[in-house]
Amino acid sequence: MKQLSVGGESFAVRDEGRGPPVLLVHGFPLDLTMWDAQVEALAPSHRVIAPDLRGFGGSVVTPGKVTMSRMADDLAALLDALGVTEPITYAGFSMGGYVGWPFLRSHRRRVARLVLCDTRAVGDTSEAAKGRLAMADKVEAEGAAVAADAMLPKLLAPGRAERDPALARRVREIILATDARGIAAAQRGMAERADARADLPALGLPALVVVGEHDAISTRGEMSALAAEIPGARFVQVAGAGHTSPMEEPAAVTAALLEFLHDAR
Repeated sequence: MKQLSVGGESFAVRDEGRGPPVLLVHGFPLDLTMWDAQVEALAPSHRVIAPDLRGFGGSVVTPGKVTMSRMADDLAALLDALGVTEPITYAGFSMGGYVGWPFLRSHRRRVARLVLCDTRAVGDTSEAAKGRLAMADKVEAEGAAVAADAMLPKLLAPGRAERDPALARRVREIILATDARGIAAAQRGMAERADARADLPALGLPALVVVGEHDAISTRGEMSALAAEIPGARFVQVAGAGHTSPMEEPAAVTAALLEFLHDAR
């Protein structure tokens, strides 16, 4: 991992390998380390770029509210700073997928292929948005443990924490290490994100949609329907995984990525 200055602000990024560029964008409230297994597997054949989004991991923290559009523009500036000029494969997990929609709207020429992993195209309902805003305020007042306690049961498949306590500890530690101001700012940004469902039929690029079998946040039914709206999209269900499929079943997710990247050349 290295620190990169982008517009005078510091971002943490892992940049490994050589070849066609793949941008791995983490979810909430995690960081770039959630992609460790995929970085190691893809780097022999691809240039793999895994950044910490604004407010997370080792990247700059901006209090208040950070929109998905601002995160998308951060990623475009990061690619510029890294000298990436050829079109990328954009792989977004959960919130990373939310960031992907404005990235596609504003930086479409930069994207050759799209991977949507355990994410959603629909915007928040008013009730869901209120819940995010309430959590943002509580996290700011009481710390990152609020997010860890609320999110961990939803991130892993039923029984996964008991079967793999090391993974559960790792996920919790990532959340606890995250700046509470960054968690709150992202929640406020997610609460007002635009609905992207109307964009799906006209994406016009190879797409892979991946979902954990037991995902309680972006369900397999919802993601199957999302894939059906994208012409030619490939749909992969990851057996045994919950929401954090790249961490719970890394070999299966990596295999799907490698097959898609090979076939999409």
